[in-house]
Amino acid sequence: MTTEAERLVTLEMRAAEQEKTIEELSGQIAEQWKVIDRLQKRLDALTTRFLELEEQASPEIQVTKPPHW
Repeated sequence: MTTEAERLVTLEMRAAEQEKTIEELSGQIAEQWKVIDRLQKRLDALTTRFLELEEQASPEIQVTKPPHW
């Protein structure tokens, strides 16, 4: 049977391990957000470029009156 002191030490060790894990996960999340931000900027730039190219590629539709008018 474990003593109260041993139980306390075990709980303190678990708490320390959990704190370390939380810090590591927090760091990973921060890095992931940086990647997401970079990708969002690239996507925005590509979307803008695509729309520009689409405008250039689509022919101008001239508005003319039908011959019977």
